[in-house]
Amino acid sequence: MRINEEIRIREVRVTDANGEQLGIMLTRDALRLAEEQHLDLVEVAPKARPPVCRIMDFGKYRYEQQKRDKEARKKQKVVTVKEVKLRPNIEQHDFDVKLKSAQRFIEEGNKVKVTIMFRGRELSHPEIGNAVLDKIAKALEETVSVERTAKLEGKNMTMILSPKAQNAKKSKKGGVANAQDKDPQSDS
Repeated sequence: MRINEEIRIREVRVTDANGEQLGIMLTRDALRLAEEQHLDLVEVAPKARPPVCRIMDFGKYRYEQQKRDKEARKKQKVVTVKEVKLRPNIEQHDFDVKLKSAQRFIEEGNKVKVTIMFRGRELSHPEIGNAVLDKIAKALEETVSVERTAKLEGKNMTMILSPKAQNAKKSKKGGVANAQDKDPQSDS
């Protein structure tokens, strides 16, 4: 944003601090008008013909803008990618532990990257790793959607899971409650 003397255009359309149109005037007249009110002339729409300038307190405007930006940053959710590493010949208990970790990451709202690490001759049987990834996806299918399917990259096979939308969870909970209400009525 250009302010005061930085505005080099001959004529500008001016609005005052209350947002009322003052019309098209010479830039030097608009600057004089702003100085009389102890405010700044700020160019708000430079691409318009003629450019639109507003008479305002620029320091106060910038301060409020920074406050709004800071508040917006507080409210935004940062999604991180957590990783769960497995081997193709994993035992059931170890698989369950890794599955619980992935479930916890999903509940926290993070994406999960599931990696199968192959060593030596295991690489000649990628279908085993693919089966393990399918098993994880099937176990978590109610809470996740597969963002990227299983892909072999070097000695690792990866798949990325992301949490499903919150609205879907709420509607499913509502549907379960309605189904429970109907069961006692049908028994009587």
